[in-house]
Amino acid sequence: MSRPLLFLDVDGPLNPYAAGPRRPPEGYTTILVALRPGRPLRVWLHPGHGRALLGLGFDLCWATTWMDAANRWIAPVVGLPELPYVDFGDTLLAERPDGVHWKTGAILTYAGRRPFAWVDDEQSPADAAYVATRHPGPALLHHVNPRTGLRESDFETLARFAAAAPG
Repeated sequence: MSRPLLFLDVDGPLNPYAAGPRRPPEGYTTILVALRPGRPLRVWLHPGHGRALLGLGFDLCWATTWMDAANRWIAPVVGLPELPYVDFGDTLLAERPDGVHWKTGAILTYAGRRPFAWVDDEQSPADAAYVATRHPGPALLHHVNPRTGLRESDFETLARFAAAAPG
């Protein structure tokens, strides 16, 4: 049997972009990323998050607008290997009339029947209802505050879910 999946968003959970304009939170490092021409994007990352995520008992997968670019820019800084990613294709940033996040359908398709957790700062009750009615296995939609990023309590919640998931 396989382990549950953990879908990782970058901005919010790993990059606490809303923490404040001047200094990274304690323990974080700053990188400047030039994904597009123009001013580089400031990203705050914690070098210990990769080790913590790898120890949770999940198969990790990027679920972020960064898609494969997360492997080049984010993974090395936080200590993660190259990870698979959800390719959002035409649904990238596309608003839905039902209020469900544009990532949700693609995440469900990628997960198939596998149990999964999804850490993000943009899920809503509409996403939870959508997943509950369409996913056949256990699923945890875990909101992370974009002012703080992943905290010890978030890792504890994820570890409990992984330990309880069938597999």
